[in-house]
Amino acid sequence: MSLKLRDLIRQVRACKTAAEERAVIAKESAMIRTAIREEQEQYRHRNVAKLLFMHMLGYPTHFGQLECMKLVASPHFPEKRIGYLGMMLLLSEQADVLMLATNSLKNDLNSDNRFIAGLALCAIGNLATSDMSRDLAPEVDKHLGSSKPYLRKKACLAMARCLTKCPEMVEDFVDRVVSLLNDRTHGVLITVVQLMTRVLVMDREHNDAEAMTTGAAMTGGEGAVDSPCRTAFLRLVPSLVKLLRNLLSMGYSPDHDVGGISDPFLQVQILTLLRILGANNAKASEEMNDVLAQVATNTETSKNAGNAILYECVQTIMAVESDDGLRVLAVNILGRFLLNRDNNIRYVALNTLARCIAEGRSAVDGGDAAAASVEGGDDAGGNGANTAASALQRHRTTVVDCLRDPDISIRQRALELIYHLVNRDNVEALTAELLNYLVLCPREHRSDICTRVLRVVDRYSPDDRWRVDTLITMLTIAGRECNPNVQSSTAVYISRSSEDLRAYSTHRLLKALRDDDGSQRGLLNVGIWCIGEYGDLLLRSYSYDPPVSSSIPVGEASTAPTTVSFMALEPSAVVDIVECVTTRHTCKVEAKQRALTCFAKLRERFADAADDDTLERLQKLVERHEGSHSLELQLRSCEYGALMNAIKGVSIKRAPVQGVEEDIFGGGGGGGVSEGVSETVKSAAKEALARMPVVDFKLMQRKREERSEAMTMGGKDPFDGGNDAAMGVVAPRSSSVGGEPNLLDLDDIFGGEGGGASPSVALAPVAKQNGSSIAAAAVTPSDVDLLSDIFSMPPVAAPAAPASAGFDMFSQPAAGATMAPPFGNNYNIFSPQPAAPSPAASMSSSAGVIDIFGATAPAAMSVAAPLQASITPAASMASVGSTSSEVTVPGFSHQGLTVEFQCTKPDTWNKQNSVLIAKFINTTDAPLYGLHLQVAVPKYVTMEMKPPTSTTVPVSGGSSAKGVTQTISVTNTMLGTKNLMLKVKASFTSKGTKVDHTTTCSGFPAGQY
Repeated sequence: MSLKLRDLIRQVRACKTAAEERAVIAKESAMIRTAIREEQEQYRHRNVAKLLFMHMLGYPTHFGQLECMKLVASPHFPEKRIGYLGMMLLLSEQADVLMLATNSLKNDLNSDNRFIAGLALCAIGNLATSDMSRDLAPEVDKHLGSSKPYLRKKACLAMARCLTKCPEMVEDFVDRVVSLLNDRTHGVLITVVQLMTRVLVMDREHNDAEAMTTGAAMTGGEGAVDSPCRTAFLRLVPSLVKLLRNLLSMGYSPDHDVGGISDPFLQVQILTLLRILGANNAKASEEMNDVLAQVATNTETSKNAGNAILYECVQTIMAVESDDGLRVLAVNILGRFLLNRDNNIRYVALNTLARCIAEGRSAVDGGDAAAASVEGGDDAGGNGANTAASALQRHRTTVVDCLRDPDISIRQRALELIYHLVNRDNVEALTAELLNYLVLCPREHRSDICTRVLRVVDRYSPDDRWRVDTLITMLTIAGRECNPNVQSSTAVYISRSSEDLRAYSTHRLLKALRDDDGSQRGLLNVGIWCIGEYGDLLLRSYSYDPPVSSSIPVGEASTAPTTVSFMALEPSAVVDIVECVTTRHTCKVEAKQRALTCFAKLRERFADAADDDTLERLQKLVERHEGSHSLELQLRSCEYGALMNAIKGVSIKRAPVQGVEEDIFGGGGGGGVSEGVSETVKSAAKEALARMPVVDFKLMQRKREERSEAMTMGGKDPFDGGNDAAMGVVAPRSSSVGGEPNLLDLDDIFGGEGGGASPSVALAPVAKQNGSSIAAAAVTPSDVDLLSDIFSMPPVAAPAAPASAGFDMFSQPAAGATMAPPFGNNYNIFSPQPAAPSPAASMSSSAGVIDIFGATAPAAMSVAAPLQASITPAASMASVGSTSSEVTVPGFSHQGLTVEFQCTKPDTWNKQNSVLIAKFINTTDAPLYGLHLQVAVPKYVTMEMKPPTSTTVPVSGGSSAKGVTQTISVTNTMLGTKNLMLKVKASFTSKGTKVDHTTTCSGFPAGQY
């Protein structure tokens, strides 16, 4: 025989280990299974009771579910009570055996015993499925009109479950719910208010789902007003207000008094219902304003029950369309909550304040006139949202004090709220508090705080000096965790500032670098860059008298501001500091790369002020990494060393190529080291090491807007691969007449004044840095490239960032960028070896040797090739080698540079493929440096560009001059329908002058290219 429940509890409590407890439970479970199998009805209720105890301990009890069903069907009330309790605890609404209880539930609902009917209503309120709700809703509705309050309150809860599972039945029971609000029983009132709240929520969700299904545009407020259920409940607002007012004026009620508050649970439920009814309804909000003010002023806050009512009252005031005074009162209540010692109350107060301000700010963004100034509170009057924001500013000190709370959740909520409190009047004080918190906050939160501080500083900064000073302070505190946007924005702000502010920033960054231990990587990046750009300002002393701050609180002793002064430094001292920073073992490679640029620029900045030893030391620091394992360090070291030698008039000869010697700048002569560097080379080298140009954000924004407008115009574009009309022969000039297409829509790809680029255009620039090719992805080029170094590196497309985050000048190259390896060991960074000829070109060049008759392969041969079934593989290969004749197409001629395209067909079986060899001809009397060619093609054309054979174009006609070429492979997928077109931009330096030229090349033979 199985144990009694009390004996099982004693045995479980007597177990000293978990293993003993599992043994006891396993033994008793086995005995219960035996009793179930043997149909021992006299012990069924005892076994179910023991199963409930095991379920509480976490052991499986699914084998007793059918026993619960049998007990529910029992005619005896004790067994029925145990059965219903077991069914509600051991079963879920997904259980398959639950459908067996529908008939028993219907029978018990019709029972004359109110307690049996109450058990059935409780089971329906906990376990009813959608099918059970439809079947049992009439019986539940009958108990809603029962004369017994005990059944009416249970029926309200059961009906709430039924309407949750079957929202389409809501309108059928609205009248019954409305009549129950006049009930005098406390239990019935609180349950009917809960039922009304649930009905409103389900009705809104049901209407929104129908609106999404039918495609109707139903907003939250308008859709709720159109609902018959909501319309019926809105007529009950005066009754709800009267009921709430009676609860406030009611005296002591021992049955429902909690902590001196009369029926706080019913008050909270009524306030919740009023909040739902008053949302987006001015009339209902007006009717409840008085009682909300009465609740907010007459509720005691000494007990937790009163705080719960006040919190719900504040949420209702903020949700309904209340007047200004009520919103100020709600903010003041939350301000008192912030002074409470209970962390839970302070947490909900901070959370509610932040949510209210954020909702007001979103209303401003959406054009809500009632919340026109919520974000800053700059105007202290006018509308409700602005008044609430102004009231919140009075509790600013209390919010700031929460940043010092030991609880991390309180600090995080206070931090979120402070971001919403910042405006132009308090930005200095609150930013100082944020920087103080930045010192103490966990390291994983610093990156987000730095980004938010950057946005605050960018939006509300009173002047440039304060902005730069704040950002430098932030880098000093959290330079290790701040993201690249903060670093680049700081550098951009310094570059755009005045000369006086640049001197201050450079002196302060140098001092911060000297005092730092090298762990703040962001400070290193910005400081080294700034010293390299404005290092000459460190050689002069600096002093500044700050004005008296207007943000000093009234009553504080205002002392005279301290003069900021920095001593002039020697060039050797500046070099010592930068060298000491970069030689630490913790210094990253990216900082060493920027240090190389810094040393190269300091060599130019200190040319007239430093002694020969310092200049020679800078030269050695630059050339120290010529053998580095890092390719970037090696390249920069060699490049900067060559530039510094060029400024001194020293030209380095590269290794002989095919018996011809050239210097790295393209001139011929003897080997070794030559002193014959022209003034053009010297001026170009000095220009390369000059200060970086200032970023024009207005120009960037204007270009971005123009490009966005052009992309949305949807006009016809010859570079669109859609179903356009077939193009005829295109004029060789871009200025087409009549209705002929042109390429002017691509002008802004190259920074021209034309329209925006079509989104279908793929720009394929090939970067030329010392002969290495960088295959850039098809991206939209930036307007100003801060990272374009002296060797014409291509602009790197930066990821989209907020306008306030600044321009990212430390961004890494694109993920798709690849650099070709150097050709051979004697690789020269300034004049690379000619590119290896393609196989197609080799075959084409040898065609004249193979074909002794000199005949060219006509185009018809490839068409007739399928008819010659007897052709041998060897003959096929011979025919492949016999390509069509070359076609020379003129490109352009501008300021001494002439470009021609030699067009060939590498494959006789595929006429869509073409090879264009661009030949660069220099007709001036001096070499052209920094050659950089960019080509854009239409959408229906694919292109692959190889690097040029040299970035220096020598004077044509010289004895030792070799021609510069660049190979372009194109595939016209619409050959015969649309002709090949190229948008070409060439950049080069002629006699120290930077030249950019953009043109259109469309003179390719029609139908062939």
